[in-house]
Amino acid sequence: MNSIRISVLTLVLSGSIYGCGDTSNNAQSQAQQPAPTVSTITLETQKVDLSMDLPGRVTPFKQSQVRPQVDGVITKRLFEEGALVKQGQQLYQIDDARYKAQLNSAIADVKSALANQKTSQAKTARYKDLVSRNAVSQQEYDDVIAQNAQANANISVAEAQVDVAQVNVDYTKVYAPIDGRIGRSFVTEGALVTGNQAQQLATITQLDPVYIDMQESGKAILELRREMQQQEALPVSVLVNENSNETYKHKGKLKFSEVTIDQTTGAVTLRAIVPNPDGMLLPGLFVKARVHTGAREAVLVPQRATMRQANGQLSVYIVNANKQVEAINITPIKSIGANYVVSSGVKSGDELIVAGYQKVRPDQTVNTKPWEGS
Repeated sequence: MNSIRISVLTLVLSGSIYGCGDTSNNAQSQAQQPAPTVSTITLETQKVDLSMDLPGRVTPFKQSQVRPQVDGVITKRLFEEGALVKQGQQLYQIDDARYKAQLNSAIADVKSALANQKTSQAKTARYKDLVSRNAVSQQEYDDVIAQNAQANANISVAEAQVDVAQVNVDYTKVYAPIDGRIGRSFVTEGALVTGNQAQQLATITQLDPVYIDMQESGKAILELRREMQQQEALPVSVLVNENSNETYKHKGKLKFSEVTIDQTTGAVTLRAIVPNPDGMLLPGLFVKARVHTGAREAVLVPQRATMRQANGQLSVYIVNANKQVEAINITPIKSIGANYVVSSGVKSGDELIVAGYQKVRPDQTVNTKPWEGS
């Protein structure tokens, strides 16, 4: 009998320990867990300078290839390679002996034509008197008039030959067509040059100002063209060192946009003009041009506070007035440094979760503390 009582007691005790028991204590303990703490910042609307960074290449404002206009041997080179030259400055001298002789011959032909013309005029005057007295026939008089006209024409031809010969003499002096810095000479004294040769004598490049030629996709160019229509010229900064974000001290202006899209690349060519008094920007140099499209009121959202959804949409968590988490989708305009520029979705005064959003979910109550990051 005693053994039966002991077994029953054992069953009762084991049921109290290993049975289902009362679950109210577990629910109460979970409800008493503290709300998670997240780091937040208060968003503020601020004026943001919007810009586009485009790869570009320096192009000379003016570049001229110095070429000979006549055949001959170079007798003198009258400049220092790499020096600054002025428009109209003589650079080379071509042997002009033959062309001066041709000029003198043409001048002599003019004198001969003038002498013939005087003789013809005198003969015409005599025949005019004779034909009035019927001493010569009308046909003979007409022939004399034609000869006089031919003599006058010969003078014009001879004078034209003088002009051509003078031009050739002048062409033996090769002048600088533009102001700029001249490069190396491709010929030396004693070299034979021709008027139709492919090789230029030298190249003159104007380095102040210079062009920056850029390319942008056809889709992104639409916004830029709207800004160009609203403003006369968009400011352009040149980044000469991308690693240090070093900006060239002289700012330029975006002055030109191609009117067609390249069908092979889908890009549009843009051209900015930039002052270059120091000659730091050399033709052919690859740079990054920052086109300033204007200022806009927007909110800066740290990139580290954003989450990328499966569909590619960016979202952030904010804390509402009830200390609950809300998920907000945002569409950034562009990025500046470590921040996104956002014009919709979030607004000034919103409390944005920057750190700790991985451990919370929407509608969850949280505690907040100021974010101490930078």
